[in-house]
Amino acid sequence: MNEIRLRCGYQRDYSNIDNNFKLWLNCYHGEPFWLDTKVNKESLNLCSSIPSELARLVTLELETSVSNEELNEIYQRIIRKIRTITEYGLALGGVILKPYLKNKQIEVDVTTPDMYVILGFNSFGDIKHIAFIDRLRKVEKDRYVYYTRLEEHLIKDKYFIRNTAYKSFDVTQLGTQIALNSVEQWATLKEQEVINRKDPLFAYFKNPQANNLDLRSQEGISCFAKAISLIQDADEQYQRTIWEYKGSELAIDADITVLKNTDELPVGKERLFRNLGSQVKDDFYNVFSPAIRDISLFNGLNEILRQIEFICGLAYGTFSKNTETEKTATEIKASKQRSFSTVKDIQNELERTLRQFVEILSYWLKINEEYDINFDFDDSLVIDSETERTVKLQEVATGIITKERYLQEVYGLEDTTEWIPQESKVKDVLEEE
Repeated sequence: MNEIRLRCGYQRDYSNIDNNFKLWLNCYHGEPFWLDTKVNKESLNLCSSIPSELARLVTLELETSVSNEELNEIYQRIIRKIRTITEYGLALGGVILKPYLKNKQIEVDVTTPDMYVILGFNSFGDIKHIAFIDRLRKVEKDRYVYYTRLEEHLIKDKYFIRNTAYKSFDVTQLGTQIALNSVEQWATLKEQEVINRKDPLFAYFKNPQANNLDLRSQEGISCFAKAISLIQDADEQYQRTIWEYKGSELAIDADITVLKNTDELPVGKERLFRNLGSQVKDDFYNVFSPAIRDISLFNGLNEILRQIEFICGLAYGTFSKNTETEKTATEIKASKQRSFSTVKDIQNELERTLRQFVEILSYWLKINEEYDINFDFDDSLVIDSETERTVKLQEVATGIITKERYLQEVYGLEDTTEWIPQESKVKDVLEEE
C-alpha cells in the first residue's frame, strides 16, 4: 500500500494504518496472531461475531426505497446485500460502494480496504483523493504474472480520474508501468478523464467510532479495534476452560497385566485405560477423576466478555451471561441505551452512505427529476417497546402528555378522534350503571 501512495505522490509513512487493517482482516477471518494452530487453536471468534451482531441489529428491520422506479430497481439490489456490506464495513473499518457505467448498464463495486488506498480528506472529513486497485493474475511461460490497475480519483475544482497499469512477477510489488491497452480487460479505458463535478463518484461507509489509533487520519477503524487485547484474553480464558475439561477426563490407571498387548491405539470407552506399569500397591487399578474448576473459569470468561461488550458499545448479555438478578432498573436501562446509541450512530452513517449512493446513480443515469428516499429502521430490536409503552401510559395518567399524543406515538395514528371516547358517552354509561 505504501508503494501505491508513493506512486501517487504521497511521502508520508502509512505503514501503521496498513498493519492495523491486516490485523483486523486476519482477526475477522478467524486467524488472529495469538492463535497457535497446533496447540491453542480454540477461539470464540468474537472478531467476526461482534460486527455480525451489530450489522444484524442495524439492518434486520430496515425498510427503504426510492420514489423513482429506475433508481429503486438498482437500489433494491444493493439493499438485499446491505447486511453483509454493513458487516464488512464495521469489521474492516470501512467499505466503498462505487457505481459506474459499463456497456450502458450500471454496475456496482463493493470495495473493501484491501482494494483501495485513501490519499486525502478535505476539512469536512470527505475523501478528496483515493486510488482504487484492480488486480489480475495470469500464467505466462509457466509463471504467474500480476497486473495491477490503479484508478486514481482526485477532487479539486473539477473531478480528475487517472488510470495507470503495472506488471510484476511479485504479488507484493506493483512492478513496471505498462500501457492500459496491453491488458485486454482495460484496453477501452481512458488514461485520464476530467468531469465537471465536485462530489465523489463513490459512497464511503465507515464505522462512526473515532479513530484513536491515528488522530491525523479520518479513516474508519474496526468495531472491535479498541477491544483487541480483551478479545485475546477471552480466547485464552476459553482455551483454559477447554483444557480443564480435557485434562480432567475420566481415566483408569491400571496394571499392565489387565491391558491388551497390541500396537493399536484404544478407541471408544477403551481409551479410559492407561498403562501404569507393573507396580500397583493396593488394587490393580486406580480411577482418575479430578474435580473440574469450570465455574470459576466461566465466571472469569464472563467478566471479560462484559468488558468487551462495554468497549464495543453493546448491551450486557449480548455475548456474556447475565447472572446478576439484583441489577437495578437504572443499570439495565443504561446498558440497553448504550447498545441503542451504538446502533443509532451506525444507522445514521449507513443512511448517509445510501443517500450518497443514490445520488451517484442519478448522476450516471442522468435523472434530473426530484425523488424521495424513505428509511425506516424500526428500532424495536434495541428498544424495550413494552417498557416504553408503560412509561408513556404513566405520563398520560399524570397529565404530562395527552391521550392524543400517546396514540400518535405508540400506534402511529394521525386522527385519534374515533379512538378517544367522548366524555358525554362516558357519563351516560356511568349513569346507566
